[in-house]
Amino acid sequence: MKCNASKTSEGNTRKSLSCDDECARLERNRKLALALNVDPEAHKDDHVPYSTETLRMFRESSKWAQQQERELRVFAAEEGEKRLRFKPMPSHQRSFLHSLAEDFGFDSESMDPEPHRHVAVFKTPRFVMAPMKTLAECIRIRLNAEAAAASAIEEQRRLRSNNEAYNGFLLTLPRFGLTVEELRSEVSAHIDATPGLVFDISFLPSEEIVIKARPATASTNISPSSTEAVLKATKPALASSISTKRLAATCQLCTLDPSLNILRRELDASGTTDGWSRVAAKAAAPRTAPKQMGVGKKSVYTVLGSRLKEAKKKKEEMEKAKAEEPVIDDWEEEVRREEEEKEEGKVIAGQETNHDDQPTNGVESSDQVDTTNAATAQ
Repeated sequence: MKCNASKTSEGNTRKSLSCDDECARLERNRKLALALNVDPEAHKDDHVPYSTETLRMFRESSKWAQQQERELRVFAAEEGEKRLRFKPMPSHQRSFLHSLAEDFGFDSESMDPEPHRHVAVFKTPRFVMAPMKTLAECIRIRLNAEAAAASAIEEQRRLRSNNEAYNGFLLTLPRFGLTVEELRSEVSAHIDATPGLVFDISFLPSEEIVIKARPATASTNISPSSTEAVLKATKPALASSISTKRLAATCQLCTLDPSLNILRRELDASGTTDGWSRVAAKAAAPRTAPKQMGVGKKSVYTVLGSRLKEAKKKKEEMEKAKAEEPVIDDWEEEVRREEEEKEEGKVIAGQETNHDDQPTNGVESSDQVDTTNAATAQ
């Protein structure tokens, strides 16, 4: 029976609650998650709104840090409060308050010199509300995530230790712009010839390509060992075709789970030996006798070495000459002196030119002598 409802009265069935700020926030989050295609249920429990540095400092002194977090939450809930001052404290504690205030959306500042230095926190327009999760809850989320990651790594190691059969090919460093249709058309001659198996081509987030084998029909029963044998027989021709057409850098066998996670690679098995054994396994470089230089010929390295030596010697001489030049203290006086020397040189050159053009005093020219003698004879 509905609240306050009866045969003659509908009660509260037609009443609705007004949407407050929290209701509006939840509606905005719902629309945003719908637009971004995000499942809120999948991200509700694993989201951590604090930085890694804040969580690290919280672990170092969790009891004291919880008290500071409680004060910040009370300050965030009081709409009329705009500033919060903490008591003086050491620098590492002030660092935690600065980091935590940044996660809340506050501005923080250290004031006054030591030993009275303290932190003041201010509300700014970018502050919306305090994080929904506490620091302790986020620490538990991180610990659970680390445990899950360690468990997944251990599971992968266990699967590798069991030597599960290969069920696909892995192509590394594929050609730029390569599509699934183009790759399938290039390798269809090799993978379509395998009886009872079909291959699915998928691109991984790591920019690698996997070609996974599966039974052609639900009724087809092929053991994992048989699938691995077929893949090993197909690999040489497939790898040669991929290398010739430059579709990818390498082609190797791999083991994939239903989610296309790579559990085992062919190169992992070959990389179990140490580095020196892998280097020593490669063919050594062929030994060749050194070529003898002819008489009177110089090696190209000798010529280049001599030229470099000459250039280096010339550079040293230039630096030495530059260092021996006198340093002029008053450059203006030096410029004025050089200009006076140039003017004096010009004056002396002009005087010498005038002296050459005029006849010498007391000596008459031949033309003047001839004129005087003619006048005396008449």
